[in-house]
Amino acid sequence: MANRKDKENYYLDIAQIVAERGTCLRRNFGAIIVSNDEIISTGYSGAPRGRKNCIDKGFCKRQELQTPKGEKYELCCSVHAEANAIISAQRKEMIGGTLYLAGVEASTGKLVEDAAPCMMCERFIINAGIDKVIVRNTPERYTPYLVQRDFVENEDTKRY
Repeated sequence: MANRKDKENYYLDIAQIVAERGTCLRRNFGAIIVSNDEIISTGYSGAPRGRKNCIDKGFCKRQELQTPKGEKYELCCSVHAEANAIISAQRKEMIGGTLYLAGVEASTGKLVEDAAPCMMCERFIINAGIDKVIVRNTPERYTPYLVQRDFVENEDTKRY
């Protein structure tokens, strides 16, 4: 089984498929939370239940204003994929788990190569008890983050 896909890319492939449900006109993300080698939750970027999505409205406010990455999230009508995955899981299942994240540019379908959880999602990840975050860069490469080291102890070190 020399060609067998490694677990990280297996789970990242699933997160990337979840991103296809996203409703943002700018970037769509998919997240899955895995604990004890079992998927316990998924989430994608999209408006809160009952509210209109960007694809329904036909515009993205942040895109219209050419808002740089990592700024003015309050203008976005979406809930982030990481937050939606956390909302859909029980904390006791997330403790010690891993969150896998993949982002896709809506206009090109290409991967968001420099993706990372925003500062708000970092806080959700910390409080959920998740130990590790794996973010897809390319179909084969990814960046691992250790939550305690990278989000708690080094909170002032910007990755954005």
